[in-house]
Amino acid sequence: MNSISLDCRGLSCPGPVLRCKDAIESASPSVIAATVDNEAARENVARFLTAKGYAVDIAPCDGGYVLTGTRDVSSAPDSPAPVPHPAATEATREQIVAFMTADAIGRGDDTLGARLMVNFLATLPELGDSLWRIVMVNGAVKLAVTGSPVLDRLKAFEAAGVTILVCGTCLDFFGLLDQKEVGQTTNMLDVVTSLQLATKVLQV
Repeated sequence: MNSISLDCRGLSCPGPVLRCKDAIESASPSVIAATVDNEAARENVARFLTAKGYAVDIAPCDGGYVLTGTRDVSSAPDSPAPVPHPAATEATREQIVAFMTADAIGRGDDTLGARLMVNFLATLPELGDSLWRIVMVNGAVKLAVTGSPVLDRLKAFEAAGVTILVCGTCLDFFGLLDQKEVGQTTNMLDVVTSLQLATKVLQV
């Protein structure tokens, strides 16, 4: 049984995930232990390792967390994707990503901008099955937390099968990690992958 230990403390997003990705691709360890020093990295690495076929155990340590992933090599897939990719049968279907960078639309008046954002999300269902993912970074992550005026709308999207990715570094910056109520905590690797796979990106 081969194992790898990684000290990812002090690395900014998506450093910890990339370290794990490189280690798995180069050595395919049956056990991988990654030490991180913040909650966003903890969530991102845990989700990544789980997607790679590892059972993840998280233990607190001095100044952070140790995530230990254990994989049954005989039954694990060789190259599972770090984020959900479209099925092969959907390869020709349009896949639109709504890339959201703020909790309001436009500049000039914040109240108006917030109202426009509510209207934008209320209109997104018009895209039908073409709406594939909603990616939230910077101030947009405030829309996915407790008290958000569009929380029910986002939950409806998720229930309908739309993947919602919420930047973990951004949640941590605003002190909102423990208030997220919808979507998957994500990292910049997932964001870039989503934009690469999209057939169209709507940026707001």
